[in-house]
Amino acid sequence: MASVSSSPRTVEEIFKDYSARRAGIIRALTHDVDEFYGLCDPEKENLCLYGHPNETWEVNLPAEEVPPELPEPALGINFARDGMNRRDWLSLIAVHSDCWLLSVAFYLGARLNRNERKRLFSMINDLPTVFEVVTERKPVKDKPSADSGSKSRGGTKVGRSSDGQAKSNPKLAEESYEEDEDEHSETLCGSCGGNYNADEFWIGCDICERWYHGKCVKITPAKAESIKQYKCPSCMKRGRQ
Repeated sequence: MASVSSSPRTVEEIFKDYSARRAGIIRALTHDVDEFYGLCDPEKENLCLYGHPNETWEVNLPAEEVPPELPEPALGINFARDGMNRRDWLSLIAVHSDCWLLSVAFYLGARLNRNERKRLFSMINDLPTVFEVVTERKPVKDKPSADSGSKSRGGTKVGRSSDGQAKSNPKLAEESYEEDEDEHSETLCGSCGGNYNADEFWIGCDICERWYHGKCVKITPAKAESIKQYKCPSCMKRGRQ
C-alpha cells in the first residue's frame, strides 16, 4: 500500500515526496523492469505498483482500510500483462502511474492556497512524465514561423509589428520542451487572466505588448493575417479618450 513517512505540508516537501515516488516507479519500469514484470503474475490477485518516499517501488495488494491513507494506484495491473505487447503494457502502467502521482501530490497539498498549488504543478510539470521516460518520448515544440501571423500547433504566440512583419516573443525560439514550458509558464491572458496553453491561438498587442487568447479579443488566426498593427481593446479604448 502507499506509505507516507511524514506529512509533507509545504510545496517543497510535497514536491520532494512526488519526485521520490516518481523515481521509484521509473526504476521499476526501466532499470528493474524484468523483476517488475515477473512480480506481475496474472494468476495473482489484483496488484498495484507503488512508489515510496524513499525512491523504492513495490508491487502489492491494495490497501484494505477504507478510505485509504493515500489515494490508491491503478488496480489489477497484472491481469493485462500477458494479453498485451510488453512495451504497450508498460506504457499503460506508466500513464496510470502519472495519474496516481499527481493525485497523491494534490491530496497532500489540499491545504495549499491557489498560488502554492500553481507553483507545485509548475515544479511537477518541469519534469518529464513517467510515460515520457518509459516510452523515451521528449516533446519538442515547433519553432515560430517567420511568415505566419497566427499561432502554430507548437504553441508559438505571434502578433504583427508596425511594419507588417510577423513578430514573436523572443523567448519562444527555444526548441527544448523544458525551456519552452518554463518560459511560457508565467504568461497570462490580458483579458481573462488564464495561463498560456500551447493548443490555443494567442495574439500580442503592438502597443502594450500584452498577450491575449484570440477568442478573448475575438481575433481568429485568419483575421490576424490581415492585421498590420494589432491594438488590444484596452489600448483602443485609451486611444479614443
